[in-house]
Amino acid sequence: MAETAETHQVDGKQAARAERRAARLAKQIGAFAKAHGGAEGQLAHLGQAGTRIVLVGEDGGWGDLVAPSYAVAESAAAKAGITMHEDFDGEFAAKVRTGPYEWSRMAGIQVGGPSGRR
Repeated sequence: MAETAETHQVDGKQAARAERRAARLAKQIGAFAKAHGGAEGQLAHLGQAGTRIVLVGEDGGWGDLVAPSYAVAESAAAKAGITMHEDFDGEFAAKVRTGPYEWSRMAGIQVGGPSGRR
């Protein structure tokens, strides 16, 4: 019985920790949405590293957050009340606006951007 009680206590602590993390992420998502006139998102698995929450604002601004698990990411997005997409394609992807910095980073030395060497 003691083992079961300890297991429930550990599970309860983990659940509470996950809930706090989801609440913090939801607050960050809300701040992003407020700064960008609203937001939409998509979840992407990162393997053991967690889940990436990709955010795209109504103004084309974008960003991301990393949650420790898919469940925490889903919970955070639900708490923030943003529209979620299954895939990052089509109309959703077309909303992203990138600037010169992003283009130079994506193309690297081909267009005179940072080479990644130090």
